[in-house]
Amino acid sequence: MPTIPDYVTHYHLPDREPFLNLSELDEPALADVLTELAAVPGSERRFGPRYMALRRATEERLWARFVERGGRPERLSPHYFVLGESAWFRGLYADAREVRLRLEELPREQTSFTVPDSVTSMGLLADFGIEVTPRAHHGEVFLLDELESVAARHGLPDSPSPEDYAGHQHGDFEHYVEVQVWTDRIRK
Repeated sequence: MPTIPDYVTHYHLPDREPFLNLSELDEPALADVLTELAAVPGSERRFGPRYMALRRATEERLWARFVERGGRPERLSPHYFVLGESAWFRGLYADAREVRLRLEELPREQTSFTVPDSVTSMGLLADFGIEVTPRAHHGEVFLLDELESVAARHGLPDSPSPEDYAGHQHGDFEHYVEVQVWTDRIRK
């Protein structure tokens, strides 16, 4: 069985606070922030014209499946982390900053995870013209107490930072385990 990290990491831009979520913005503010993000020097993130529709649909499905599993979200959209760390995710931004929390600090009833990230896992990419190879763990929302059994059954993705991110948003995406925290009680 792979070694399971005992912490999660949230990456954010150096000039922005951690735990900001695009889904919380109204349309005028969202348009401004997306324009700013598109102009960030050295950013490999892609926020195309369909990104927010995909993200919001993903978050709705993710929230519903978490509730079905017994989760008790306190937010409509989560704060996003990766299990352990991800050179791949860190490399999306020049000079990314990070916040690390130990797994034991995360509230069980407000924490879920997907393998890999939720956009890939929740199965809506085909609706947006992006084909992904289906995997057994896609579509599942897992509870934090299932981490060991999921790692034993499916392994843990661990992608190094690539030399070139060109086209990454159009391919299979098994780079990290995404952890979703559905409360603001983690803000320090």
